[in-house]
Amino acid sequence: MSHAYDVSKRLLDILVASVLALVFLPIWLTVPVLIVLSSPGPILYRHKRIGQHGREFNMYKFRSMVVNADYILHQQDKKLLKKFKSLDWKLEAKDDPRITPLGRILRSLTIDEFPQLYNVLIGDMSMVGPRAYLAKELTEQVKKYPQTRALLKIVLSAKPGITGLWQVSGRNEISFDKRASLDAQYVNTRSLGRDILILWKTPKAMISKW
Repeated sequence: MSHAYDVSKRLLDILVASVLALVFLPIWLTVPVLIVLSSPGPILYRHKRIGQHGREFNMYKFRSMVVNADYILHQQDKKLLKKFKSLDWKLEAKDDPRITPLGRILRSLTIDEFPQLYNVLIGDMSMVGPRAYLAKELTEQVKKYPQTRALLKIVLSAKPGITGLWQVSGRNEISFDKRASLDAQYVNTRSLGRDILILWKTPKAMISKW
């Protein structure tokens, strides 16, 4: 991509993330208190994800699960892990016993993802981009869908985003190979105008999930 696009996109990211952080300031002040009161554990959940050019970074979310959620999934509940992998590393909130009652509300309103605005401001993520994948997810999914290997090289050339093409295409519940294809399509055709269009469509896409 051109240097002009990279600079313009970065300025758009900073502007949009800053405005959203200010607009939703009451949520930033309220949600941490509710998390502390509703379940033991930290307010934020930090998870290692793969970013641009394969660089690993910490992605932040408001904690919506019990503290030992990863251990429960990968070490204790083999049935849940099997279902998780069969659904291409995704679980419906209603089928995931690790999610707290408050967490279900936060997820349904996408409030759990608000801390990713910090990831945008420090440059790890963009407002618009491909999905931020887990390292182990990529390894296992490439084995399952070997045709995605070339697509992922394209996908990982861009910063991951809070929202993206597949999220606003009405195709949230799709297989990994189709999601990777949409992510690669976005990277190959991205422009500032398209980024703004995806941002414009995102609220409607979020509401349609409720």
